Amino acid sequence: MGLGTGELVLIFLAILLVFGAKRIPEIARGMGQGIREFREATNNIKRELTIEEDRRPSRRGAPHAANPAVSTGSDAANTGDASPSAEAGVEP
Repeated sequence: MGLGTGELVLIFLAILLVFGAKRIPEIARGMGQGIREFREATNNIKRELTIEEDRRPSRRGAPHAANPAVSTGSDAANTGDASPSAEAGVEP
């Protein structure tokens, strides 16, 4: 299902008729610069991601630290609002 030699020649002649012989090198040069810039951008992104991974501490085997801002429900008794004596009906 590839392009044969005759098909490629026909496509090249159509491009030559549409753009002209003088414009084809300019178009090719512009396409080459665009591809080069795209490669540089993707390489920069890859480099930044690998640097970021190297800076990040490894979490393998490390225990998860408890988040003090997250309430587990067990600290409600320590706030004074729900003391065990108040729940039992005993006044202090």
